[in-house]
Amino acid sequence: MSKNHVSRRQFLNYTLTGVGGFMAAGMLMPMVRFAVDPVLKHTGGSDFIATPQKVSDITNVPTRVDFTFTQQDAWYESEVTNSAWVFKDDKGEIIALSPVCKHLGCTVDWNADKANPDHFYCPCHGGLYSKDGTNIPGTPPIAPLDVYPFQEKDGYLYLGKAEPRKEA
Repeated sequence: MSKNHVSRRQFLNYTLTGVGGFMAAGMLMPMVRFAVDPVLKHTGGSDFIATPQKVSDITNVPTRVDFTFTQQDAWYESEVTNSAWVFKDDKGEIIALSPVCKHLGCTVDWNADKANPDHFYCPCHGGLYSKDGTNIPGTPPIAPLDVYPFQEKDGYLYLGKAEPRKEA
C-alpha cells in the first residue's frame, strides 16, 4: 500500500474541483465557439465588386457610379451602397476616385462650384480637388482623394476597396 493517504476532505475537494472544471468547460466552449466562428468561416467572395458601369461607356468626364454589395458584420448581413467617380484620363486609362473628402468625410461632387469649374468640390468647408483627385493647396483637405483599384470583366467595371493614393 501507498504511504500517501488521501483524507476524505481532500478526496471531496479534488472531486468537486474536477467536476466543476468539466462543467465550466462545458459552458464556456459553446460561447467561445460562438464568438470565434465568424472569424474562422471562409468566404469565397472576390475583393472586387461589380458595378453597373460598362467600360465602353466611360468618358473623360467624371461620372458618379453607385454600386451595392453585401457586407457581413459577424452575424449581421446588410446591403451597403458606395459610390465612385469614374472617368478616363488623357492617356485613356480608367481612374476611379472615392467621393469621400479627406478633410471631414463629406461627399465631394464634380463641377458643383461655379467659381471653380472642372474641380471636385466639398460643400462642407469649401474643399477643392483637381480632376485627378489631388487636393488644391490652400483649401481644407490635407490629402488627395482615395483611389479604387479596378478590373474589367465581361465589359463591366469591377471596383476594389478604396486605397490612399501612392505618392510618386
